[in-house]
Amino acid sequence: MLIDWTRDFGDWLDLVTERADRGDRHSQLMLELVTAQLSFLQDLTSMPDVETPTLRRVRQSGRNPVWRVGHPYVPGAAVRLIVWFPLERPEDVVVALFANDKAQMGDVFYDSVGSRADVAISRYCIATEGEDNG
Repeated sequence: MLIDWTRDFGDWLDLVTERADRGDRHSQLMLELVTAQLSFLQDLTSMPDVETPTLRRVRQSGRNPVWRVGHPYVPGAAVRLIVWFPLERPEDVVVALFANDKAQMGDVFYDSVGSRADVAISRYCIATEGEDNG
């Protein structure tokens, strides 16, 4: 899979990377977890049709079906990467919408994921409209 992401996710990833580079241990852990999640997504060959322990449909999604990428239990961290598989490019592109440390947010993370994902998908589609996506 080819992974593309929103500007918001890119900004978040840059911030986590900067903090990790300065020696922040929590940011280093988050960066390691997100890197592993992105690697997992890259290794997919198509849009999933079944859930796995790592990849699950987000039941609270709004207009667009989104998935969350998780990781095995790590004390003090629960990084969730929210992704969307565009139907018109199911074998080529995965759009990483946003990520956060659910360990610090708790269940409120999922309460707003649908509306946040819909906004991120709309912004992504507007930003990439007219680009060569194939």
